[in-house]
Amino acid sequence: MERYKVMETFYSIQGEGYHTGKSAFFIRLAGCDIGCSWCDVKESWGVENATKKSVDELVAEAVLHKAKRVIITGGEPAMYNLEALTKALQQVGIQTHLETSGVYKITGKWDWVCISPKKFKKPLDTEMVKADELKIVVVNKSDFSWAKEQSATVKASCKLFLQPEWDKSTKVMESINEYVKEFPIWRISLQTHKYMNIR
Repeated sequence: MERYKVMETFYSIQGEGYHTGKSAFFIRLAGCDIGCSWCDVKESWGVENATKKSVDELVAEAVLHKAKRVIITGGEPAMYNLEALTKALQQVGIQTHLETSGVYKITGKWDWVCISPKKFKKPLDTEMVKADELKIVVVNKSDFSWAKEQSATVKASCKLFLQPEWDKSTKVMESINEYVKEFPIWRISLQTHKYMNIR
């Protein structure tokens, strides 16, 4: 039976992107080789302290919390084969959402895929077309060019978001506001869970 290296699981509110404000059970898988300097969960990069959990254990946790959706995040969750886990979650009526950088082949059955690509480790074009949501973290003005480049690789129905990096949000917010006004296909995503002081 498939077992996953899990950093943590918790029931909370989705704080960013298209599904902001909705309750969700989060499964944060351990392991990441992307290395974003602004990552706010750097402890998820390694697998040494991870707990191995089976599909049945993870589904049981989600059901216990009466979750309507499960968000599988990381780390970089696409490093794992998620076919068995997502299938089992959907079989009990739970929606499956993925948060990934797009650098690995996406496996599993998904109701929603959010891809947040990084300039220093580019995503696979084959995976970008699977995105229901494109989320670009904005650290400086050069990220707008990156955003435009990546938006050309997703399907027409994909929702486009610009999200200020938390520590630099006051410096880049004005630029993001102006960009979205000029290019209204984009929307602004804020990390509202941080304002609410929740995970």
